[in-house]
Amino acid sequence: MSLHLVPDLRNPDVLNPDLHTPDLLNAGDAPPRIAAVGVADFADVPRTAGADVSTLDWRPPAGGDPDLAWKLAELTGHEAVEAANRTAVDRLLAVRPVWRDVRTARDVLPVLDDRTTGERVLLHAGPPVDWADMCGPMRAGVIGAALLEGWADTPEQAELLADTGALCFEPCHHHEAVGPMGGITSPSMPVLVVEDPATGRRAYANLNEGAGRCLRYGALGDDVMDRLRWMADVLAPALRAALAARPDGVDLRSVVAQALQMGDECHSRNTAASALLLRDIAAPLARVPHGPEVLEFLAENHYWFLNFSMAAAKLATSAAQGVAHSTLVTAFARNGVEVGIRVSGLGDAWFTAPAAEVRGLYFAGYGPEDANPDIGDSAITETNGLGGFALAAAPAITGFVGGTVQEALRTSRDMARITLARHEAYRLPALGGIGSPVGIDLRAVLDTGIEPVVTTGIAHREPGIGQIGAGLAHAPLECFRKALEAFAVPETVDAAGAPRT
Repeated sequence: MSLHLVPDLRNPDVLNPDLHTPDLLNAGDAPPRIAAVGVADFADVPRTAGADVSTLDWRPPAGGDPDLAWKLAELTGHEAVEAANRTAVDRLLAVRPVWRDVRTARDVLPVLDDRTTGERVLLHAGPPVDWADMCGPMRAGVIGAALLEGWADTPEQAELLADTGALCFEPCHHHEAVGPMGGITSPSMPVLVVEDPATGRRAYANLNEGAGRCLRYGALGDDVMDRLRWMADVLAPALRAALAARPDGVDLRSVVAQALQMGDECHSRNTAASALLLRDIAAPLARVPHGPEVLEFLAENHYWFLNFSMAAAKLATSAAQGVAHSTLVTAFARNGVEVGIRVSGLGDAWFTAPAAEVRGLYFAGYGPEDANPDIGDSAITETNGLGGFALAAAPAITGFVGGTVQEALRTSRDMARITLARHEAYRLPALGGIGSPVGIDLRAVLDTGIEPVVTTGIAHREPGIGQIGAGLAHAPLECFRKALEAFAVPETVDAAGAPRT
């Protein structure tokens, strides 16, 4: 691109072509104001010469691919696509997630019912991945799950089961489930049951282990296994008994809406949401067996609500799945090796790219060389307008993920450029109470070049260690390019149903 002279770039939304004239170069003693569009280096020479240069963040649509750019142009404003996206957004926003139950995974997820299938199946985060290709933290999760189920007595035996094909693996997303980080879910693990009362649709997530050494981050050891067994034997029955006192369940949409006003973004920060949810069930929980013990665990677990937020988001985005011609992204998930997206109008296909590195802060003694690439199903919260898309609501975590408050505000504004709507219930106080951007639009991502952002934890790349930091990552544009390549431009028809020329 070339350099353009403009009258005043303090209002970057307004560029008046009538004032793009060389006469401005000699207008008094003020230096010329110049907008450099495209390559950042274009700004260096005029800036060195004393010009007041502003760089405009612009890049060719569809990564500069002329065929994809043409397809993008055909899809932009297409009446069938616009109608489909309205339908998909309406379905997403209509969902009212309610926490109904806590059940054993094999009882609600048939694929895990080894009693009837005779197979040893584990669910994992992200798009499909084979054991041989799994990253370190996920492999550790598989080993821990095999030990938990009694399929193996030692880590070596568990690895042998996986090596010989005695274990099968399926993505959580293929079964209306989600799991943070490695996402490993095994038959005996307890899972949350979240339901939309209007449709009866359900989604599931395993229970959050809390902070520290956790299986979801790939930590292994007696402490990890003892906690998982306690969660199945004590925590889950207590929660189920407490919910029996609330026949209408717990309205998770209301909890999220309140938490956004209290400094959460409901992905990496769930302090307020966890406290609100605990308040809702504290009284009945105190009256059930082991209630005080469970209350103490939950009071110390500021991550507890994350899995509820994920299940609620999965419920909403699944409702928007399968709308013909819709460009709305319904899944954004990572398995530590690849990042994948699903698009409403493209069925159940995954479109993948190598997993991104996470930019963030590390615990003492660790650095980027120790980090596993981006991993986990928790980016489902971003597809529902939370996490990185609601970062403006959570200034308290900006330092922890390696940013500033101003960057957080800018991030939420940028995400609004690649989404189809504003969430009617999830509002951002720091931006004047406007709704959080929701409904990632395949077209807008490729048109702007803006990659969807996700707030996330960082796992050590080696199995058995666990979390080493937290930060921000992005969905690679390659996922979206592949999806656009697979997207067919709908044929337009006239009022009589005949194809238009």
